Amino acid sequence: MHKEVRVRFAPSPTGYLHVGGARTALFNWLFARHHGGKFILRIEDTDFVRSSEEMVEGILEGLRWLGLAWDEGPYFQSRRLEHYRSFADRILKQGNAYRCFCKTDEHADRKSEYPVNAPEDAVAHECAELTGEDSRRRAESGEPFAIRFKVPPDKTSFHDRVFGKIEIENKILEDFVLIRSDGIPTYHLVVVADDIDMGITHVIRGADHLSNTPKQILLYRAAGSPLPDFAHLPLILGPDKQRLSKRHGATSVMAYAEMGYLPDAFFNFLSLLGWSPGDDREMLTRRELTQLFSLEGVGKADAVFGPEKLDWFNSRYLRDISTETLRELALKELEASGIECFETESLDARMELLKVRIRKLTDFSTIFKAFFTDDFDYDPAACKKFLKDPKLQAWIPKLHSLYNEDREFTLESTEAILRSLADREGIKAGLLINAVRVALTGQGVAPGLFEVMQVLGRQRTIDRLERLGKYLNSTPED
Repeated sequence: MHKEVRVRFAPSPTGYLHVGGARTALFNWLFARHHGGKFILRIEDTDFVRSSEEMVEGILEGLRWLGLAWDEGPYFQSRRLEHYRSFADRILKQGNAYRCFCKTDEHADRKSEYPVNAPEDAVAHECAELTGEDSRRRAESGEPFAIRFKVPPDKTSFHDRVFGKIEIENKILEDFVLIRSDGIPTYHLVVVADDIDMGITHVIRGADHLSNTPKQILLYRAAGSPLPDFAHLPLILGPDKQRLSKRHGATSVMAYAEMGYLPDAFFNFLSLLGWSPGDDREMLTRRELTQLFSLEGVGKADAVFGPEKLDWFNSRYLRDISTETLRELALKELEASGIECFETESLDARMELLKVRIRKLTDFSTIFKAFFTDDFDYDPAACKKFLKDPKLQAWIPKLHSLYNEDREFTLESTEAILRSLADREGIKAGLLINAVRVALTGQGVAPGLFEVMQVLGRQRTIDRLERLGKYLNSTPED
């Protein structure tokens, strides 16, 4: 192990923090915290066309929401361009790179002349054969040029902490560009220069970067710098086993925050995408995850992002938080949705009733909206299923009248009244229970009906039964 572990998360601000990037950041953070090292944030913003301040802030917001505090940074590559050019110039003077005066279209034409089975990227460059004098003369004359790394013969191999030994023939590598003809450095150059300068000891990133690693190792060696340890994380797939994308729903981390997921639940869920603690445990605190995390626990197989599993984690975390905290979260969600909560005196009782059933914070303003406001609609599917019996037009007013006369209005009395009415009318109590549930909650599925009556109160229950009676009378029979 190195003297001090130093890892980095280096997103490109061409988009918001997505799930794959967040998982990479989280694994780096856990690794650094486990070893008492440093977690460094670096913004790779040399794509000047697509990068934006908005995206930078979106990335920072996502990291903050997840609680991934960085120890250094953020560093911005756009502010280090001269340093990268100096780095490339040093490689050039050492003879490990050369000026390439080829135009892009000329390079493409030459590439087409190679055999069909030739390696995709391995195309020779005539500029590699230029003498130093000819190269300098053409550059001094003002002819545009790029700087290309001169890939040496032989093989490049390295040990990946996840995938084991990786070895490739250098002949399949093209002499890759370090500085484009417009003076902008390329990804391979900036990432290596930064990792060397920042003393990065472990490069932990997605498996889609595996193909980049041999080129970067060649750059490390040309710079005379020791190699970091490499660990490439398996990809994250959607439920259809295709790479996770927008078609699978939200992929931005903050979109999940807006959908009502708790950061701790998302953190826990994300930590198990491609990593295992070595046993069957799933509910793990940040402290436990920090203590347990190791690269040896990262698997080679691609991970599957299951929305249902995320919902399960979130529901468990919601169930375990205090009623006071849940109340604050619920009120915040209601306010954001423009819902003014009635009767805050009984709010904690409603929280206790709902906390074992809620999956996301947005449930408060959607499926459980009726527990906080009288302005709610009946679910059409619930109406079709539970309000179709025409005799309900007579039974609901009777129940309304009986509850209006019930001065006790306890859990026991409300249930006894409904079941007695069902017995007298010769019907199943379930028919009345389901219809009244729609009246009180707007939904076909909800907590126990008589518990719902208690948290809503006698007057609100009576009023909603009266509303249902009017609805039934105004609804034409099929």
